[in-house]
Amino acid sequence: MDNLYFIEGPAVISFSGGRSSAYMLNEIIQAHGGALPDEAKVIFCNTGLEHHETLDFVQECASRWGVHITWLEWRDKAIFGTAFDVVSHNSASRNGEPFRALVRKRRYLPNPVTRLCTAELKVKTIERYCKQVLGLKEWNSVVGLRADERHRVSNALRRNETSKDAWETVLPMAEAGITKRDVSSFWQYQPFDLGLPNINGSTPHGNCRLCFMKGQRTIMAIMRLDPNSADWWIDTEKEAGATFRSDRLSYADMKQLSQDQGDFGFEADEGLPCMCTD
Repeated sequence: MDNLYFIEGPAVISFSGGRSSAYMLNEIIQAHGGALPDEAKVIFCNTGLEHHETLDFVQECASRWGVHITWLEWRDKAIFGTAFDVVSHNSASRNGEPFRALVRKRRYLPNPVTRLCTAELKVKTIERYCKQVLGLKEWNSVVGLRADERHRVSNALRRNETSKDAWETVLPMAEAGITKRDVSSFWQYQPFDLGLPNINGSTPHGNCRLCFMKGQRTIMAIMRLDPNSADWWIDTEKEAGATFRSDRLSYADMKQLSQDQGDFGFEADEGLPCMCTD
């Protein structure tokens, strides 16, 4: 059987900074004999709200596996003259600056229906880089969705059928039948790991800190452990005069409740957009 991780170029490997996408990246590197071909690029998009553990993990994967990872951040073209910037572990934003700038430019908050953050900070930022810097017209977008993420896998495959994008999404982990149990088992035997809790194969703290697509109980459990993590979200909602979600409490109310009441358990997150994988 053909190696599902042998990627035909040109290709962009989307690295979220989570355990699943790192597992996928390692499998692709091994499938190519320990070094990626020139036509395969690894890209990590930083929103400024990733945990510092995530940024350290991305850097360590690059160092230990000898792979170049391009770090991108969205920029307001009207101010900077460009719609993205190439950054590094040292220069990457750490206080939500790209996300906040996007909200101010668009003058509304992203929500579960209109996921402006994923579309602009990640998907379109990668697209612009591919077209403007790499000079690509078409490419494969390799994404670390697992086989146990059936709904998200189905959505990605249906999107391919529309031919709306310059890229075709490739899902080697899903095709190989890899589940979160397989990913967890892999990291148990590695000399390093993502410094965020692994709870039954999931990483509740992962992706943007307190992302509005996380379950409310998960958000409040994180807030209880780290109350200051809520401040960016509270300030952003206050400045916008709106909330990220109309179907639940504001971040200010969730923070207050998380401190007033007992422990909150982590719950399964709602469906996340394809670029926000583990």
